[in-house]
Amino acid sequence: MFVDIINAISKYSIPLIIAGFVLYGLVKKVDVYATFTDGAKEGFTTAVNIIPSLVGMLVAIGIFRASGAMELLTGFLGAATSKIGIPGEIIPMALIRPLSGGGARGVMTELVTTHGPNSLIGRMAAIMMGSTDTTFYILAVYFGSVSIRKQRHAVSAGLLADLAGVIAAIAMTRIFFG
Repeated sequence: MFVDIINAISKYSIPLIIAGFVLYGLVKKVDVYATFTDGAKEGFTTAVNIIPSLVGMLVAIGIFRASGAMELLTGFLGAATSKIGIPGEIIPMALIRPLSGGGARGVMTELVTTHGPNSLIGRMAAIMMGSTDTTFYILAVYFGSVSIRKQRHAVSAGLLADLAGVIAAIAMTRIFFG
């Protein structure tokens, strides 16, 4: 019963919200279509403006992975973390997540496929995926879209938040799943 209500709400909520905006615009005598197309033009301009930032970020990620730096760093850190109970296999997930959501999803999929979804490593990867964010992607897109060049403390704050997310994911996985 409750699930059916939630499913019905989920199914119709987005169309109802859109219809609500259109009706509100009509009541306020706003040219809804013209406003929509103006917003679409602005969105397209923003998308074009952030392309250089995204290309730079993707090239940096490609260089980092293709150079072997990821494997080198993973091997070094994995040896140290395994001594304190953190599986070395999870290190690539922690390293790639701030750089790329798609890359992190690929690493997580590989870990879950290799170790199983109910394994400690599989669960840790899944929790880490939800506890951290793609810091460099966010900075490239959001700062690039409004042409902010001096990011000041944003990178360090974002990476610190990612570190907190990684630590929390490891701790919660250990607490709840052993």
